[in-house]
Amino acid sequence: MLKQRTLKRVVKASGIGLHSGQKVLINFVPHTVDSGIVFRRIDLDPPVDLPADAMLIQEAFMCSNLIREDIRVGTIEHVMSAIAALGIDNLIVEVSASEVPIMDGSAGPFIYLLMQGGLVEQDAPKKFIKILKPIEATLADKRAAFTPHTGFQLNFTIDFDHPAFAKEYQSATIDFSTETFVYEVSDARTFGFMKDLDFLKANNLALGASLENAIGVDDTGVINEEGLRYDDEFVRHKILDAVGDLYLLGHQIIAKFDAYKSGHALNNQLLHQVKSDPSNYEIVTFNDIADCPIPYVSVS
Repeated sequence: MLKQRTLKRVVKASGIGLHSGQKVLINFVPHTVDSGIVFRRIDLDPPVDLPADAMLIQEAFMCSNLIREDIRVGTIEHVMSAIAALGIDNLIVEVSASEVPIMDGSAGPFIYLLMQGGLVEQDAPKKFIKILKPIEATLADKRAAFTPHTGFQLNFTIDFDHPAFAKEYQSATIDFSTETFVYEVSDARTFGFMKDLDFLKANNLALGASLENAIGVDDTGVINEEGLRYDDEFVRHKILDAVGDLYLLGHQIIAKFDAYKSGHALNNQLLHQVKSDPSNYEIVTFNDIADCPIPYVSVS
């Protein structure tokens, strides 16, 4: 039987909040069977739990925010993508602020930290959400869609008319597994336009943004001295974001995901579409690990 998994031990780290610019503590704590991923605000007294649930995403400008009764945890998509990639079903993510630290702007540091905690199987079957029919969400010329598929394939196209974004590097595809995510997607960094930064900072956003945690783009190209980690790092990062956003459905999805210019808000709208009709999907488990179409890192 393919079983649920959590961490063996607690892992503690810290980083800077992208929007607040403040130091944020983050702790990864093992959780019980069928509990899912829960974000816990430990700076509040008493601490407040927010389940990683697509239905709690209320505002998705620049990042995915969980909000419940005016309490929020923002910028969750990068850590969610790392949790998804390692096949972790149950976990408490403690944070000491209203956002997850940005680290280097990718999911790489979170993969590393979670692996430090070690993975352990739990005595219950791992659940997947299998998409049964085509589902689509659109907004102007943007599109995000699921179609039935064996496995989890992500196809993403961005469309920036800008010198930094070469046309041949604006589309990418991955067949999702721990290995493909870790080696092809996890270290792709978030990016932003320098012309937007002044506006964001004037609105108390992106106060922690720097070339240490994002790719900066000006009118002519990338301004980071080291350049890009991949020729198509921008679109790879959009796939990273999508993996994290889509894991908010509560279980790993089995489907093909096609996106054109999609972002956090449209990804979330697609999940609402899925939930709107129970005949869109079914929950599946695998008695034989070999039958699971998504290869995960083994629990050693």
